[in-house]
Amino acid sequence: MLIDLLKRKVITCVAMNSAAAIHDVEIALWGKTSEDVEANIKNGSFGMARETGDFINGTLSRGWVEDRAGYGEVLGKALQKAPNRSLSLLATCYGLRVPVTVHAAIGTDIVHQQPSMDGASTGELSFRDFKVLANVVKDLRGGGVVMNIGSAVVLPEVFLKTLTVARNLGFNARGFTTANFDMIQHYRARMNVVQRPTREKGRGFLFTGHHEIMIPLVCAMIKNRLRAL
Repeated sequence: MLIDLLKRKVITCVAMNSAAAIHDVEIALWGKTSEDVEANIKNGSFGMARETGDFINGTLSRGWVEDRAGYGEVLGKALQKAPNRSLSLLATCYGLRVPVTVHAAIGTDIVHQQPSMDGASTGELSFRDFKVLANVVKDLRGGGVVMNIGSAVVLPEVFLKTLTVARNLGFNARGFTTANFDMIQHYRARMNVVQRPTREKGRGFLFTGHHEIMIPLVCAMIKNRLRAL
């Protein structure tokens, strides 16, 4: 559904944490992404699938040396020949030349616990994506919509900081709409996405419910509105 909206040019930028990137990569390469955490943590095998770590960490290390791109772009480029490329947000964004950014908190994801992990490349490419996102956020002037879907800490904090950078550099990033979608409303998403950025101008909304229900409804409403235009 999100890929459909990307192709319709409704979504103009995708930002995700590195957990989302991991699931996206696994779906693109192997068509599934699932693990029994409770069972596998008992013997230390949780998150130790070598293929996932080698692909992501290896791609980031090569990207640091070979490209000037960020985390999301190098992964999207590397997935262009993946068997399930059509199901990948990263691959789709790269193909459509839509900015896609990945914001890593080092130590939070399964690829960080593997021997292929390189903190320098992970940090550098994630920082490049911070700058890419700030460049997108600067254009939120008198319109635009920011949706935070399910991220309780990382993306709300990243969004607030990119907005601060844009305004600090003199861009009038105001007058846009924000919305937070989650099963439970958390402090940082409520404050850093919905309330603080829209206090002077703009509007903020909180939507509470299961993603598998709420997001299809939002996508359907957008498509209905497009058909009515």
